[in-house]
Amino acid sequence: MVTLRAARVLHVETGEIEAPGLVTVEGDRITAVGTAVASGAGGDVLDLGDVTLIPGLMDMEVNLLMGGRGETGVLSHVQDDPPLRMLRAVGNARRTLRSGFTTVRNLGLFVKTGGYLLDVALGKAIDAGWIDGPRIVPAGHAISPTGGHLDPTMFTAYAPGIMPLSLEEGIANGVDEVRKAVRYQIKHGAQLIKVCASGGVMSHTGTPGAQHYSDEEFRAIVDEAHRRGLKVAAHTHGAAAVRAAVEAGIDCIEHGFLLDDDTIALMAERGTFLVPTTALTEGMDLTGAAPELRAKAAEVFPLAQTVVARAVKAGVRIAVGTDAPAIPHGRGAQELIALVKRGMTPLEVLRAATVNAAELIGVEDRGRIAEGLLADLVAVPGNPLESISVTADVRFVMKGGKVFRNE
Repeated sequence: MVTLRAARVLHVETGEIEAPGLVTVEGDRITAVGTAVASGAGGDVLDLGDVTLIPGLMDMEVNLLMGGRGETGVLSHVQDDPPLRMLRAVGNARRTLRSGFTTVRNLGLFVKTGGYLLDVALGKAIDAGWIDGPRIVPAGHAISPTGGHLDPTMFTAYAPGIMPLSLEEGIANGVDEVRKAVRYQIKHGAQLIKVCASGGVMSHTGTPGAQHYSDEEFRAIVDEAHRRGLKVAAHTHGAAAVRAAVEAGIDCIEHGFLLDDDTIALMAERGTFLVPTTALTEGMDLTGAAPELRAKAAEVFPLAQTVVARAVKAGVRIAVGTDAPAIPHGRGAQELIALVKRGMTPLEVLRAATVNAAELIGVEDRGRIAEGLLADLVAVPGNPLESISVTADVRFVMKGGKVFRNE
């Protein structure tokens, strides 16, 4: 048993800051908070100093198997085999955890793997304690039509016949194939399904808002996932594509850069989550992108920056996602800072990274600092309700009662 002593503890569900901040941890769980600690908790005391304890943060849009040290952009897709990608992911996972993110959704592999669900394996290794990293909710391979935004042979503009991809690796066309692709991901450990629902800013073909699957294919994907108790997240930009995805029952829209007010209202009505990934619209490195892609970004990104405020005003539920490595692994606080710039309050942003994210992934054991919950705790200097930027200066990270960073 250990008692953490900090200057303050933030209760994100109420916005209350309690001082001093006292939290007792036994095993992987929180056993007492605040006055309950003073009334008789024993064990060691770890004095963290003049910091605020907040719940472990959650990133709902990340790909730990891409980006990081040694990645060489286009060539990595054909040069890097699955073992090398896994070794690179070890560093990405460690940096993510040390930056205060204790849970992530690994939202869809779109690399050549031979059918192996690398994110599932990475999560198992982390859970076993072999390597350091956040808890992973894996999606397996993103389900994408041939030539869709998450078809890496299109994403990297390869000639025909270069790096063929299988149905098991997510490339699926027609109702029968998308059902089989979803079933394959679930069979091998996916805990949610990611689908490519529209074009993207970095797509070499077509407009970013164009719908990529038919309504019938959307419904088949949702039917397969929901019958097995899994949610569906969709990479989607265009308003029409988002509307089709929402009406098919997709649970979460990633990006939504071209949302109009009518579609935002539909999302609010249906309870569909939005993960806006807004920091990349001003922080993504486009120096190596083709001129036509840079031109597309220059047109779309300013429009995307208007979405968050309109969605919040309409009552859409927001969850934090970075789209790392579009934002480098370990720098997830950039998304929190960007969301405040878009008009959310620091408390709304912290809720989006904790309690909202917990609701999105369907768990009740994290996202708050309360008795009985997982001891996922992060300490930052100052008061994050006054300046969200302090989340970029993480001093202490505990996941499941184990300390992974203490400065």
